[in-house]
Amino acid sequence: MTETFQFNLLATDGAARRGEITMPRGTIRTPAFMPVGTVGTVKAMYLDQVRDLGADVILGNTYHLMLRPGPERVARLGGLHELIRWPYPILTDSGGFQVMSLSGLRKLDEQGVTFKSHVDGALHHMSPERSIEIQGLLDSDIQMQLDECVALPAEPKEIERAMEMSVRWAERCKVAFGNQPGKAMFGIVQGGDIPALRVKSAEALSALDLKGYAIGGLAVGEPQHVMLDMISTTLPHLPTHKPRYLMGVGTPDDLLKSVARGIDMFDCVMPTRSGRHGLAFTRRGRVNIRNARHAEDMRPLDEESSCPAARDYSRAYLHHLVRANEALGGMLLTWNNLAYYQDLMQGIRTAIEKGRFADFMAETQEAWAKGDIDPV
Repeated sequence: MTETFQFNLLATDGAARRGEITMPRGTIRTPAFMPVGTVGTVKAMYLDQVRDLGADVILGNTYHLMLRPGPERVARLGGLHELIRWPYPILTDSGGFQVMSLSGLRKLDEQGVTFKSHVDGALHHMSPERSIEIQGLLDSDIQMQLDECVALPAEPKEIERAMEMSVRWAERCKVAFGNQPGKAMFGIVQGGDIPALRVKSAEALSALDLKGYAIGGLAVGEPQHVMLDMISTTLPHLPTHKPRYLMGVGTPDDLLKSVARGIDMFDCVMPTRSGRHGLAFTRRGRVNIRNARHAEDMRPLDEESSCPAARDYSRAYLHHLVRANEALGGMLLTWNNLAYYQDLMQGIRTAIEKGRFADFMAETQEAWAKGDIDPV
């Protein structure tokens, strides 16, 4: 096992990339989908299950973990890996997005952001240095810079102000992170839906020579074509020999189209949140198990799936569980959804290796378009 952080490109197919991130706690096969473990748990799942599905890395959230149980406590307990029984890589986001979206009262200036906890109303201050300090106490393997994420639509001057401050914060985060062998700090490209600002941000961050780069501030309500345009605008201005992470994305279709443009890493709450609300992702597209058509259907979600939740439980039973608000319903559908996402990513990686990514993408989209199996 390597003692350093390394990214190696193993194959390309058009703009799609197949690679590996190697670090002391393990190898991340890319393109990778990272299940979201916001507060140290992937909701409705055992982490052993998450690993068995093929996840190489999970995501934790700095904002939520700083509020409870607290980073100093996590450090005293041996770090996040030890606490949650996940000895593999963990990426922590900086907390910036949650500060902007969850805290009802906040004051932002050059030094950072002061905000009230959504949990108990206590006042906290998050600076770029404190964000990196917290992530260090958590002992995460990939740490994200603190940035300001502006909700779209927004005025161009506001987008530019936030982007420029995020670049300055990236510089401070780099200093605070220092030299941590085997770990990495990623910068986050901002700039909203304005191409020139995305380019300016990407070029400024590239000059910092960080170990990886994320694209933030997308999938926040803008149309998919805007997100894809911003990806296509940004990537030519980021280093090709370092991983590229699209934050908070997204649907299976988002993943395919973003990989086609050169993205290596993703995270999103969609598969887990959707599962808890009765929505399943399958080879045939989305299935709303709440619909009455499933009430007496003894067929599984997908008889060809390797996941027991999809293969061994009937739609009728899943329908009953979800309609009865039984926890097991959300657990089984979350299991199915994460299995589908990881299977999709494995299919993508294999297709890139074989030079047939475009065919794989077309076949996958065609299966979604055909829709679910006919009702009984």
